[in-house]
Amino acid sequence: MAKRGGSEVFRITGARQGLADDVRGRQRRYVISMTVRTLSVIAAAVLWNVERHVAIVALALGILLPYIAVVIANAGRETAPSLPSTFVPAPVRPALGAGETSAGGDAERPYGRN
Repeated sequence: MAKRGGSEVFRITGARQGLADDVRGRQRRYVISMTVRTLSVIAAAVLWNVERHVAIVALALGILLPYIAVVIANAGRETAPSLPSTFVPAPVRPALGAGETSAGGDAERPYGRN
């Protein structure tokens, strides 16, 4: 495979997770949290006359879990890993200095004037 001259090279190992995958993962975590919340509220209702202490703990979990689920769902994307670098710079090619001449020897005639 031929390498194009002067093109940027990117490493895929340093790439972040795709946006669609990130959103899908956040939605899954939110649905799981809301399912646990629903089950804890149902458990609080069922256990209220049987084990009041356990019902109070389940009810507190049912009250606090929506806030925690929203904070986790809105936490944002993960940060890109620092190593390895996601960008590999192209090699620097030396340029001609101000006092050097080109192959044609036009040092005394700038811009090809006579």
